[in-house]
This record gives sequence, C-alpha cells and structure tokens, in this order.
Amino acid sequence: MITRITGSLVALNDVSATVRIGGFEYEVLIPDMVRRQLQSKLNTEISLRTIEYLDGNPQQGRLVPRIVGFTSDAEKEFFELFCSVDGVGVKKALRAMVRPVREVAEAIEEQDVKTLSTLPGVGPAVAERIIAKLRRKMTKFALMIAASLPAGEESSSDLMSEAYEALLSVGHSPPDARARIETVMETRKKFKSVEDILAEIYQKQRG
Repeated sequence: MITRITGSLVALNDVSATVRIGGFEYEVLIPDMVRRQLQSKLNTEISLRTIEYLDGNPQQGRLVPRIVGFTSDAEKEFFELFCSVDGVGVKKALRAMVRPVREVAEAIEEQDVKTLSTLPGVGPAVAERIIAKLRRKMTKFALMIAASLPAGEESSSDLMSEAYEALLSVGHSPPDARARIETVMETRKKFKSVEDILAEIYQKQRG
C-alpha cells in the first residue's frame, strides 16, 4: 500500500493533484481543504500522506485503484474516520471536506447539525449519523494540536487532549476549554502531567 507520495506538483484542479516522480506522473485525488493548501506549491516538491481505495463496481469487474492525498497524518486519520460513517464513504467524504478539519471536528463535537449539513452531500440525516459515531473521537482534531507541534512532541499533544477532556468534565464548554488549552500551548512550555497543564491554566485565570 502507498502511504506517502513525494514529488513535484505539476498540475492541480478541483479534484486532484498530479505529482511527478522521475518518469512517472501520479493522479492523487484531494478534498478541497487540501487543494487550497497546495495552490501556492505548483512546480515545487510536495509530500502527501495517502490512502488507497478501489473505485468502481466489483460486480461488473471494473475496479480502478485510486490514491487520496493529505498534507498531514491528522487530516488522513480524520478522513478515514469520516468515511467510516454509514452512508458516507470515500467519494462523499472527498466532496464534503471543504472546510479545515478543525472546523468540521468542532461542529461534530458540539453536535452542530446545521453546520455539518452545509457540507456538500451531507444532509441533516447524515450529519446526525456523523455526530452519533464520531462525537467522542474529535478531541485532538478539534484542537489540531499535533499539527502545530515539532516532531517528537506527540506526547505533549496527548497530554493537551487529556487536559481538554478534564476541563470538559468539570463543566467548561468545548469552545472555552479549547481557548484555555490554546492559551497554554502558545507558551511553548513542556508539561509533564495533566495536573501541570491545569495548574498553568488556572494560574493564568487568576492572573
């Protein structure tokens, strides 16, 4: 399975990127949120995290392998979760992902059916299914901590997610909890425990 593709971005349209590697050119399907990130990178080297799927009707024997690309592991993981919801799948997810992962994750976490229903191909019924299946899995995507941390600091990301959950458990709303965690993240301090993060948060509140 191809999990990463690195090469020169030679073409970009609404649904795909063309990546040249040596004498080969590969078509990589992309959601709109990825396309916007690649617009300024034509004719430069890019690296995309990828998933593969078979497109077509197996009963007719017409299955075509496709590659879908993302700019980060977090985007890829979120997309795979989104595809796992009944009635979604890869094609619908590709159309629907027109907003940043963080925004969609926030809407899911806050059970915002109205916002989710504005995504292409996602009506109220599908939005309800997305919320029911994914709401408790959205913490790190709503924060998108991992994407803002240097390599090797994933443990800090996990601690921040745990601290966020702790804030929710004592009555903070998701937006308030996110704001407090982001304020602490901006300090770039390293924390050894959730308790240290919470202490920093409440110390800032007293200040």
